[in-house]
Amino acid sequence: MESIQQQRPRSHPNCELPARRRSNDLPLDAYGSDDGTSAGTPLSIAISGPDNVGKTTQIRILARRVGRDAHLAGPLDHYDSRWPAIRNGGMADWWFHTASMEEVADVLASSYLERSRARLSATTWLVDRGMPMLEASVAATVAVREGVGHRQAADRARQLLEPFSHDIARTEASEFGVVLLQDDDPIVGVARSLEREPAVTETYVAYQQYLHDQLHRLVDERRFAVRIVAGGRSILAVQNDLRRQLRTVHAAVPEAALARIQVLALGGMSESGKSTVGEYLRTSHGHARLKIGYLIEEAASRCGIDQPYRADAAVRAELLVDSLDRYCAAHHFLGAVSVESLHDYDSTRELRKLLGSQLSVLYVETSAAVRAIRGTAGPADVTERDAVKQDRGASAIVRIADEVIDNNGTRLELERTIDRLVLTSTWPTVTPTATPVEKLNLPAHLASYLSTLVNRLTDVSPVIDLLAVTGSGARGKYQQGWSDLDVLVIAEQDCLPHLRAVLDELASELGGVKLGLTIVTLAECQAGAVTSRLLYVLRLIGTGTVMPLWRRPDLALPVPDADMDVDASVQDGIQAAVELRRQLLRPVPEVRDLYKVTALLAKIMLRFEGVECPSDDEALTVFLLRRHAEQHGGLLKDARMRWKQTQRLAAFVLDQWLSTLVPTGDAA
Repeated sequence: MESIQQQRPRSHPNCELPARRRSNDLPLDAYGSDDGTSAGTPLSIAISGPDNVGKTTQIRILARRVGRDAHLAGPLDHYDSRWPAIRNGGMADWWFHTASMEEVADVLASSYLERSRARLSATTWLVDRGMPMLEASVAATVAVREGVGHRQAADRARQLLEPFSHDIARTEASEFGVVLLQDDDPIVGVARSLEREPAVTETYVAYQQYLHDQLHRLVDERRFAVRIVAGGRSILAVQNDLRRQLRTVHAAVPEAALARIQVLALGGMSESGKSTVGEYLRTSHGHARLKIGYLIEEAASRCGIDQPYRADAAVRAELLVDSLDRYCAAHHFLGAVSVESLHDYDSTRELRKLLGSQLSVLYVETSAAVRAIRGTAGPADVTERDAVKQDRGASAIVRIADEVIDNNGTRLELERTIDRLVLTSTWPTVTPTATPVEKLNLPAHLASYLSTLVNRLTDVSPVIDLLAVTGSGARGKYQQGWSDLDVLVIAEQDCLPHLRAVLDELASELGGVKLGLTIVTLAECQAGAVTSRLLYVLRLIGTGTVMPLWRRPDLALPVPDADMDVDASVQDGIQAAVELRRQLLRPVPEVRDLYKVTALLAKIMLRFEGVECPSDDEALTVFLLRRHAEQHGGLLKDARMRWKQTQRLAAFVLDQWLSTLVPTGDAA
């Protein structure tokens, strides 16, 4: 981008990348909605702000998305015949040295006002730099040229613009003014504006400082209807704020811009496994799977761009995002999409500027030898396609990828890696608060056992990450002679010999109580490679419902989301139904086992009704009440002790489970 000392002040509407295609280079009707219909009352939307805040980019993205209802006012130098001569003589010299302030003010004011007169009857008239920018630009120029403070500069600017004051006021009143600021602090804002410049002069730095001061003054004077602070956020995050504000006054503006959508972009060379990853994300993690080429070509067709791959990288990235935006708006239930395949290094960088933290770039790395074997059309075909991708910079994407996946192994390894990456980004983590064993109200011998167990595993060099009592013992509901002592340990595989030795030494202290010990690694938790019951336990620990007896100080425990936890529990229901039949057919009755499995199946069905009941007795009571207990009044009575009664209860709960498999019309 040309700096002010080389070409022209960047606050001027025509100060865009000379080599980059400006939005007005596209036909005005090329941004159209599918049916070309308009909505709402004609509105002039004027977006103002300092240099490098993204005004023109925001207008371009908005215009493309609004469609034919949007028309671009274009740059100021289209509206005064004096601009060509000014450019030929050197814009910066004219602006700061050779022209009088009266001439600068006259050219600028004439251009602004002529632009307003050229306004079409379009539903949405988009203006790059609204009328308040005229005053800010003139005042900042006065401050630089005449060496006065910003208040005196503002007074001088109003004096210079006095001949146009009536038309300026009328035009400003007709605009819906939006100002984009770099930061609430003008000093920080100036630094952000300058950091994108390859080189600056003292004059340009001073001009930017005064321009930011003037814009903040205008904000304080309530000269804009909407104020948005970019604050270093992504382009789409700012666009989303812009649309939310504009939507309240103009129905043609979409209400959001990829709000809350996470985009996972897949890169890699030919036959590296990108399609496999995309399909797994679709089937196992609910990502919509989309093709980058299709998205770009669809947007290009809509915008009248015949050869989108010859457009610069920023335009290609914007076309991709425009189609993504439309697709996700039409499929409002989506939370994440994957796009494949990234073949272009430059447009990938531009895509990151657009999406910021909403974008994750995943590069699938596979050796040439493995890819040659995987290619269905033979090694020569893989080599040929690689050459095309290399020319576009596809292999360089690995340098800017958020994650690089080694796909030289098995499909199972690949899928577990994807699970970990997705869940790490979607599941929050917590460091749970530990609780002393005395809080659990366990029998004295079990409390002593657990204290010794924790000490032996953590006293010198901890060999575990977490130890927690689960089940009834964690809720203070332990029942002597009925309950097991359920314990969850998170630890690495190499701790097993030490853990085995400690368990053997302490076994006698259990006093005949059955120890239900579950051991998993942290990696299994992070990848969700645990049973549905463990997902439930992890959520209980993560929400503080269950508190561990010990955990590593820096432990970041993943917390499964509630929906996944409930959905996964259906697998436990399937297993419980199988186990119930097994128990009912046993030659020697086991009342306790049958009762507990019956309660488990009831708990799972209640979860799908939005009811959580950790206790067996509570779950069965609520389950029967929700199914008209007066008709089954005797089912729960003595079910813990009498086999026949437990059988009746189990059969009823099992029948309720099976009824969910029968269509309503076939229930009879």
